[in-house]
Order: sequence, then C-alpha cells, then structure tokens
Amino acid sequence: MGETLEVLAQYGYVILFALVLAEQIGLPIPAVPALLGVGALIGAARMSPALALGFALAASLLPDIVWYELGRRRGGRVLGFLCRIALEPDSCVRRTENLFIKRGRSALLVAKFVPGLSTLTPPLAGMVGIARWQFILLDAAGAAIWAGAWMALGYVFSDALELVASQADRLGDWLVLIVGAALAGYVLIKFVQRRRFFRSLRIARITPDELRRRLETGDEPLAIIDTRSVLDVRAVPYAIPGAIWIPAEEIERRHAEVPRDREIVLYCS
Repeated sequence: MGETLEVLAQYGYVILFALVLAEQIGLPIPAVPALLGVGALIGAARMSPALALGFALAASLLPDIVWYELGRRRGGRVLGFLCRIALEPDSCVRRTENLFIKRGRSALLVAKFVPGLSTLTPPLAGMVGIARWQFILLDAAGAAIWAGAWMALGYVFSDALELVASQADRLGDWLVLIVGAALAGYVLIKFVQRRRFFRSLRIARITPDELRRRLETGDEPLAIIDTRSVLDVRAVPYAIPGAIWIPAEEIERRHAEVPRDREIVLYCS
C-alpha cells in the first residue's frame, strides 16, 4: 500500500473529520480524495465503515447547523459574506437558489454533490424558513448519501486507488508543486475574470441616489427591471416602485416584457 494511504490508515478518522469540516466551512479544500481513500481502506479492512461515516457526518453537520442558524437570523448578511469570499459569487448563489426553487427541501439531499453549493445551502435553508428538525434530518441524510457514495466508489476501485497512491508517492514533492501550481492558476484565472466583470459593472453602474433623482425629476423615461430571484424577494419583500419583476434566469424567456423605448436599469440583491 502506498505511503499516502498508510498515513490515511494511521490518522484516517482525524484527517477525514478535518477535511470534511474544512470543506463545509467554505474553505477550498476538497474532502472527496479523503473519502475515496477511506473507501479503499475499508475494502482492505483497515478502517471501520460505521466509524468513518460517523466522523464524516459529524464534521458535516456541525458547520451546516451553524450556517443554518446564521442564515435564519442574519440571512442577507451571511449571503453577502459568502459572496465576498466566493470566486463566482453571483452564479453560485443563483444555482443554489434555483435548486431550492425547483426541488424544495429535497435540495438538501443533493446539494453536497454540486461544487460550491454545499456551504450556501444551509444558510438559504434558514432564510426560507425550513424547520430546524427538518433541516437536520435532511442535511444528515444528504451528508450520509454524499459521504457514503464516495466511500463506496473508493471501496469498488480500491486497487486503482492504491496504484494512484503509489505513483503519487514516487512523484513526492513534484506532485505537491504540480497540484499547488494548478490550484493557484485556477484561482488566479477566476480572480482575473471576477475583476473584469466588476470593472464592466462599474462602467455601466448607476448609484441609488442618482436613480432616485432621475425618477423624481422624470426628465428621462426609465424602465426598471427587478432581477432578484424568488427567494430574494421572499427574504426582502420590497421593490422600487414601478419596477418590473423578471428573475435573471427568466429574462431570455420573457424578453418581450422588457420595454424597448426607454433606458433600462437592472437591479438585484
């Protein structure tokens, strides 16, 4: 067995707990490789499946409950914080909201399989008013399905994973450099894309005070489009007077409702 799996076998439960906890907190540290490795060790009778699943569930539920309570009490502020630290804030929040709109409470069963949604789902569950006992039950079931599926995959492909671990041990420090460089490159690309997007928004941006002034004077006719999602509107049920509510994901389908004879102002959360 490769040195990597030997380390995991020796400190497996602690490593598994730490990595799952870090991912659920929102850190860019994937727990899937550890779950696969644990599955391979279960296949070799080096780890207990019940204990491994228990540690994964505990590590997942602890931060999820904290995020849920924060979302329930501080909804908008929590999402604002997550938006600031996310590499793709708007699209990530939108995907989570759309998942809730389409699937309702059952979204908690699949959210952990979608990159970027795992941390956003608990505070949104708190914001939309899912009962605490229902959240804990569904979130625990979702975590068990997620962790169990990856460990089962590691169990089935344990021979292949042992070969991969052996090759990784041969590469040694070079593998760390390659993975580190790839991760740094990905983060840099996303950061540059985000900066360009914000720069383009600043160019075409209108401040709230300027919009209010133009509405009060009425010199130039404006069409105001409220692009907030259903969940955003429920959380903050206020709108600019006269605004047309068309969620961003429905603009293409409802484009005929957008006036063509005036300047258009879009706003969201």
